[in-house]
Amino acid sequence: MKRKYIIPLCILMVFVVIMHACVKPTPFPASEENPYLSAGNETVFDISNSAFGDDFPVLNGPGLTLLHDNGEVIFNEVFFPAPSYYYTGLGPIYNNNSCNACHGGVGEGNPPAPGAPLGSMLFRISIPGTDPHGGPNPVPGFGGQLQNLAVTGVQPEGTVNISYTDYNFQFADGSSYQLQVPSYTVAQTYTSYPGNAMLSPRVAPRLIGLGLLEAVPETEILQNVNNALAVNDTTQINGKPNYVWDYTNNKLELGRFGWKSEQPTIKQQLAAAYQEDMGVTNSVFPQESSYGQPQYNAVQSIIGTPGEPSPELLDSTLYANVFYIQTLGVPARRNVYNPQVLRGQQIFQQAQCASCHLPTMTTGIDVAFPELSNVTIHPYTDLLLHDMGSGLADNRPTYKATGRQYRTAPLWGIGLVPIVDPSGQYLHDGRARTLMEAIMWHGGEAYNAKQYVKNLSASDRAALIAFLQSL
Repeated sequence: MKRKYIIPLCILMVFVVIMHACVKPTPFPASEENPYLSAGNETVFDISNSAFGDDFPVLNGPGLTLLHDNGEVIFNEVFFPAPSYYYTGLGPIYNNNSCNACHGGVGEGNPPAPGAPLGSMLFRISIPGTDPHGGPNPVPGFGGQLQNLAVTGVQPEGTVNISYTDYNFQFADGSSYQLQVPSYTVAQTYTSYPGNAMLSPRVAPRLIGLGLLEAVPETEILQNVNNALAVNDTTQINGKPNYVWDYTNNKLELGRFGWKSEQPTIKQQLAAAYQEDMGVTNSVFPQESSYGQPQYNAVQSIIGTPGEPSPELLDSTLYANVFYIQTLGVPARRNVYNPQVLRGQQIFQQAQCASCHLPTMTTGIDVAFPELSNVTIHPYTDLLLHDMGSGLADNRPTYKATGRQYRTAPLWGIGLVPIVDPSGQYLHDGRARTLMEAIMWHGGEAYNAKQYVKNLSASDRAALIAFLQSL
């Protein structure tokens, strides 16, 4: 286990920023073409249950590893309701009390067992229409996310009951497979819940390599928008960008993060999670998500005067946590020359999976952060939205994303999910219990790819899975 050091973050930040800006970018080495290296020099060689939590192997600057470690401590810290001396501000309504509680092992969350609390799963909500920035329209009395937990003396907004129905299907060779179809029902709400409210289930995604994805130039992402690939007379594989509101710069920016690319930066993604998932205000979102609701007024009677509160999270704390996520490395691939894996890679291409799950991208130049510059990465995503069909649709628009569209999920590291979390599941709501189930849920633009896989022999299906497990 790495030893953790905690020093005042404000002092560390000043030192790091000054020293880091003076470091010259490291030339891109030819060795990054090695097929094992998912993230160039920032690839980590770890196949343990902590494989998603390793920092960049190359951090060119004094104090950067220390800053990463400080951020890791904050990522794992539990927040408490105010007034509290240590990590204060939890609630008054929330979904969880720490980053790690949803992203266990810095991996993804899972749907709960029947009858169990939601845990690392949450639900975005909205009503028809848009907010002033073109985003989802909050539900009156509930906001944009259903908070199922609350501090003492406060009533949660509600919860969601989840049930599944199993359906049996067959591959072309007669082998059977099963898909479980989830059903979600909002329940136990503190006040009347509108019948026209839309619900979008989300499990926490993997966080590896986000700093590298943030460093890919917008021009490189957008060049794939017009590369439409005809599937048949009525369908094309054609990714679309999502443009979302950047609350720091007060303008629309390209969305990159979240299941529907609803966040433009790691900073905003994290700040939004603090505010909505934990009820911890910050400089990006300084107002409680419960503002204007009785839960907010109930807590203010205990801790202070009603009104817009000061941010509960220090900027230095937010910055350290952002830096931690930015500098999470990506595990190396495994078994890349295994004949079965090579056959699976060929099938992945032939099935047109790589049309959306692009194998390769290159980061831009960042003089202030040379570790992110000119790195050839293999995330297997185009960071664009695609229509995934009615089976996966949540029917809830998010900026430019329709109710059927999702961002192409990065596949790097997916083969280590069972090691990091043996109960790990797949897709935006964790409905897929296996990688093959996840494939067979694909529809819309990916319908023909699914049909291609459905018609494969058992040995070729096994090869495709072996390839995915190598990522």
